[in-house]
Amino acid sequence: MGDSPEVIAGVEAVDCTGKQVLVTGSTSGIGRAAALAFGRLGADVLVHGRDTTAGEAVVDELDAIGATAEFVAADFADFAAVRSLAAAVRERTDELDILVNNAGGLFRDGRLTDAGIEYTFHVNHLAPFLLTTELLAHLAEGARIVTTASAAHRGASLDLDRVETVDSYSGTWAYSHSKLANILFTAELGYRLDTSDRAVTANCIHPGAIPGSGFFRFLPGPLSQLAAVLDVVPGVTSVADGAAELLFVALSPRVADVSGRYFAGQSTGTPSTAARDADAARRLWAYSAETFDIPEPLADGGDPTSDEPDCT
Repeated sequence: MGDSPEVIAGVEAVDCTGKQVLVTGSTSGIGRAAALAFGRLGADVLVHGRDTTAGEAVVDELDAIGATAEFVAADFADFAAVRSLAAAVRERTDELDILVNNAGGLFRDGRLTDAGIEYTFHVNHLAPFLLTTELLAHLAEGARIVTTASAAHRGASLDLDRVETVDSYSGTWAYSHSKLANILFTAELGYRLDTSDRAVTANCIHPGAIPGSGFFRFLPGPLSQLAAVLDVVPGVTSVADGAAELLFVALSPRVADVSGRYFAGQSTGTPSTAARDADAARRLWAYSAETFDIPEPLADGGDPTSDEPDCT
């Protein structure tokens, strides 16, 4: 076995005792690895997923290492379930120190959710937007929000008309577009938190291409088989490496004051031109709020992509 995620991230000395953490999508893959790492560092961990059996298994692992943990089930394709998840978090924690928006996936077949939204965009962007919005008032001073994005955002541009139909559906485009949305959401959220004088940061990460995460089960047959081979090839990003990206942004003192940025390789990266479009970020923010028939969260923002800090 290689190093643990906290060692790879250089945060193994960070004491998380008393910190309360929610990791969505933590019944498998990098979410599970991150949840276990937070537990080893002393945090109280809320485990999230759809599968209760898998969730309780992660809780048992956390219990075995002496961590305090609890499982909360929620289907991100159901907005009511996301609101219930937020309510459960507010009920079961005094306040939240770390919110990891990690749940999501790539889906081969095109379909609309009950809300009339393309499934990938609904699960990968709108659900985390809603969860974050519902928890904003519950975040502790100095809290950090981390969202799992992807380098797969490159090549997509924001197209909000296309998220309300599955005509000419492409699973790879839908995934890339949702990951673009994650980055635009992070940029706008970071800016609005700052202009609202909230001592909370928001960043997103590219975890790497991780066959062991289970993500590749959604790909067509030949690519799925290739991923299984890659899973044992040295040099391919491991689940521990991907979880380390989450831990670095969530815990490293080096990025305590960095917000609204895209990280890859434990340093700030430059996302695509489309992901640095301030107007697109504002349009996405407004569309997301309108979808839930709520006022736009936090203050109106200006350009959320300027003055990038260097934390390499």
